[in-house]
Amino acid sequence: MEINPCPHCHPESLWCNRALCAGKGHPAGYSKSEHLRRAALRNSRPLMRAARPLAIGLQSALLLPARICATSLLIGIAGCDQEAPASPVPTKATGVSLDAPALKYITVEPAGENSIQIISRVLPGRLAMRPQALASLGAPAAGRVISVQVRPGERVAAGAPLATIQSSDAAAARAALEQAVVKAAAAEETLRRQNEMMGKGVGLEFERMEADTAAREAHSELERARLASALLGAGEGDVITLRAPSPGVVMKVKTAVGATVAPGGDSLIEMADASRLWLVADVSEVDAASVAKGQKAAVNIPSQNRRLLGVVDGLGSDVDPDTRRIAIYVALDGNIAGLTPGMQAELRFEDDGQGALMLPVEAVLIKDGKKSIVYVQQADGSFAPREVRTGLSKGGMVPILDGLKRGEHVVVKGALLLDGEAEQLL
Repeated sequence: MEINPCPHCHPESLWCNRALCAGKGHPAGYSKSEHLRRAALRNSRPLMRAARPLAIGLQSALLLPARICATSLLIGIAGCDQEAPASPVPTKATGVSLDAPALKYITVEPAGENSIQIISRVLPGRLAMRPQALASLGAPAAGRVISVQVRPGERVAAGAPLATIQSSDAAAARAALEQAVVKAAAAEETLRRQNEMMGKGVGLEFERMEADTAAREAHSELERARLASALLGAGEGDVITLRAPSPGVVMKVKTAVGATVAPGGDSLIEMADASRLWLVADVSEVDAASVAKGQKAAVNIPSQNRRLLGVVDGLGSDVDPDTRRIAIYVALDGNIAGLTPGMQAELRFEDDGQGALMLPVEAVLIKDGKKSIVYVQQADGSFAPREVRTGLSKGGMVPILDGLKRGEHVVVKGALLLDGEAEQLL
């Protein structure tokens, strides 16, 4: 009779009959093919138990990158909900571009919206000489004034005599010059004779060298005497004549006949070049921010009933502590004949109806400790740095004197997001 396997009676794949299995209450025996399949499965279980930890480790290694990516995605989604400003990204050009979420943190406005009108009221002023136009003449040597040939307000030509001084020092200096000329000529003659004797073979070398040294010393003394005499000016004997260095007007005569004078003392006569007048006006430190070099102005001289054009040449370097005002210097354009220093004048700035460009101080960044930078929006939406020249800030606003045109779109808020290395203008 065929014996079939029974896993309940014989787990080690031994054979039994159906009757034995039935007597034990086991189910019917398996067929031979089923027994072989189950036996193979049973034999492979130890190998599967040994490989299970390796399979679990491999599964964890494969799932870890996926979990990391999923976590990063969730964090990114959460960050997008907060709309944090993105870092600026440089474009191919010189500009800087921002992502859309970061644009909400900056404000862009056309230059000129915050402009103020320049000073429109009349400013009182006065005519004065430029510092380069003034000349002060003093005594070149100790002596006594014997004549004064000019008066204050008189116009003189270049080289005109102004005053005469009698000086013994001048006589000594001119006498020293004459002696130096004679000694130099004698030294040259001695050197010539020694060279001639050496050429004939009857001279001595050391005598020629002594003559050469004496000639050099004589020429040095002659040069010194000439310079000392030149300081006295043209003249002879003990008389010194002060002459006008250039055409101009005699401003002050501060000496008189008989006065004793000396070098290094007070000036005797003051002159000025009448063609180098300018206007000096005082403006409050608040209004000074709207005045810039090169700005046009209208000048009125009430006493002469004359009107001239002017251009701002510059502003003073300090504020008067008593009046809190700053000096403005205006160059005059036109015929200034007949005008003299001290005349009262009126100054009015030409108003073009647009005023000076003003920006908030936070729009101007300080680069490298000295450059003033603003960011201008370009056609492609990026922001490019632009160096500008600024005036004095007031009330949280600063005037832009150069480097920016009216209507250009400028970042007026959040400029530091575009350049973290700069500093704000405070």
